[in-house]
Amino acid sequence: MSVLIIAPGLKSEWWASQLLQHAPDMDVCIWPDIGDPKSVEFALAWKPPVGALATFPNLKVVFSLGAGVDHLLGDPDFPQHAVVSRVVDPYLTSGMREYVLLHVLRAHKNQPALDQQQRDHVWDDRAHELRQADEQTIGILGLGELGRNCGETLTALGFDVAGWSRTAKEIPGITCFDDRGGLDAILGRSHILICLLPLTPETEGILNAELFSKLPKGAHLINAARGGHLVEDDLIPALDSGRLAHATLDVFRTEPLPGDHPFWDHPRITVTPHNASITDPRSVARQIVQGIACSARGDDVPNTVDVARGY
Repeated sequence: MSVLIIAPGLKSEWWASQLLQHAPDMDVCIWPDIGDPKSVEFALAWKPPVGALATFPNLKVVFSLGAGVDHLLGDPDFPQHAVVSRVVDPYLTSGMREYVLLHVLRAHKNQPALDQQQRDHVWDDRAHELRQADEQTIGILGLGELGRNCGETLTALGFDVAGWSRTAKEIPGITCFDDRGGLDAILGRSHILICLLPLTPETEGILNAELFSKLPKGAHLINAARGGHLVEDDLIPALDSGRLAHATLDVFRTEPLPGDHPFWDHPRITVTPHNASITDPRSVARQIVQGIACSARGDDVPNTVDVARGY
């Protein structure tokens, strides 16, 4: 039995060393140096090459090295017999909470506009609308582990928080909407809109001109989910028209973001390099070793994904 790490661009050797700390006898290989493909039963994967996982006939479980699994399920040759397990990492959750809190507070305190005033050498302490935290309405698209945690943190700071999810949920302190006509309702009240949705066929391109038109004029957008949620051609017109005041983007359809992309230089866009929340091998390796042990015993692997739903 071999455990394959197939994560181009990540520190595969670091992942291997962390696995071996918890299971010194584990046979770990790093793609593309895989030995016998028939020996690979488990894979740790992040954006593997299309078709690569289909070359391992005895693959049992694929552990996604991130909260999302769209990078796996978007592969038309993904092995349908394999179980998919997603990361549930306290550091992943805290990292996203910190990122969202940072950029919500920047929007709440009008910091992007104040940064522009500094660049323009303008001193004007009355140029922007003042809202107290309990007057600031925040909408979160996606109430999974990350969305719920971010919502609870913002609520504790006094913000008026609502959330939208595919299925109905009840979270103390958060006004919850769901698929049953709830999207328009949350959009109409969201001065700051945060996207933390999984990327599925239903959510692909959800951040588009039609959605922007349903937000209060001058709303702020924060997308820390997936680049595929945003229709990129719709964003700059919404910003230039004043429909949106600012957009903070951590994820993009093409990563790294090309150097000539217009998002880099737009004064109302904040670009971050997909670092809102990064999986930490020091905590996740233990979880993966435990998942492998569960599979070997014939038990259910924790945090498995409903492949049909995409999360």
